[in-house]
Amino acid sequence: MRQDGLVQMASANDAKWQKDAADQNFDYMFKLLIIGNSSVGKTSFLFRYADDSFTSAFVSTVGIDFKVKTVFRQDKRVKLQIWDTAGQERYRTITTAYYRGAMGFILMYDVTNEESFNAVQDWCIQIKTHAWSSACVVLVGNKCDLEPARLISQSQGLDLAQRLGLEFFETSAKENINVKAVFERLVDIICDKMSESLDSDPTLVSSTAKATRLTENPNMQSSSCAC
Repeated sequence: MRQDGLVQMASANDAKWQKDAADQNFDYMFKLLIIGNSSVGKTSFLFRYADDSFTSAFVSTVGIDFKVKTVFRQDKRVKLQIWDTAGQERYRTITTAYYRGAMGFILMYDVTNEESFNAVQDWCIQIKTHAWSSACVVLVGNKCDLEPARLISQSQGLDLAQRLGLEFFETSAKENINVKAVFERLVDIICDKMSESLDSDPTLVSSTAKATRLTENPNMQSSSCAC
């Protein structure tokens, strides 16, 4: 019964995705995923960015859900579909199905939880296995407001990001620290990569199919974005 319910939920999410994609009032549409262990703050991070709201109550995400936000970056109207994924292993089959087609990932750990930090490389393997090779990834150490409980230093996070070839931020959804900056930087990285691809192959985009082709093209030039 649990699996049937998750499949039905995934189908409903797919229907919402298709409805949003049909709305062409944007230049680009990017599919972004927030991934990481359970309880690192993925849902709170998304709600802070999309709705500017925060609640301290913890409710575990079941499967996957998303929010939509439209932003202006580099003189373009960009629609973001931001998917909040469950961190528990039992949902992995459902959530990894959404990796394909994602242009960007926010890979999150909790600075007060060493296990979530140690799991970052495993999540990178999931991205390599299930996502396009051109997907861009930003590493985020969340809950930096909880300084007395911190177990992972900022330098440790930065060192790991450098080893993985990722850009790095420490954030707090509660105090609204660097939340907007993370999304803006990830969108800028994707836009820059698309510009490079279009410069090398202008046929990737046409005046009538611009948004769809750019968000669904898996052959964008690779860079150091991915893990």
